[in-house]
Amino acid sequence: QVQLAESGGGLVQAGGSLRLSCVASGRTFSSLVMGWFRQAPGKERELVAAAINRSGSITFYADSVKGRFTISRDSAKNTVYLQMNSLMPEDTAVYYCAARGVGASGYDHWGQGTQVTVSS
Repeated sequence: QVQLAESGGGLVQAGGSLRLSCVASGRTFSSLVMGWFRQAPGKERELVAAAINRSGSITFYADSVKGRFTISRDSAKNTVYLQMNSLMPEDTAVYYCAARGVGASGYDHWGQGTQVTVSS
């Protein structure tokens, strides 16, 4: 079982930055694919970014955040980060940290979510 705990959400003005953190426990961190999802009111949950391999050198970004968001992972701290720059009101959502095994078909471990609100 994997436990995930997010932090770092909050209220920020458009153009500002936030960094989300997610600490994982209960399973070898290096064996996990780590992702950040978000869900805005009335919309489906979407994958924003993922760190695929152990070092985090293989990543995925949704088109909507490319060039603005950066995912990274620190194996010494069992933590994955999402640095969010140039935030826009449409980035407002609950952000969730998620994890899956390398061979798994879907994410099966989720954090509780952290609210990010971007004011115009």
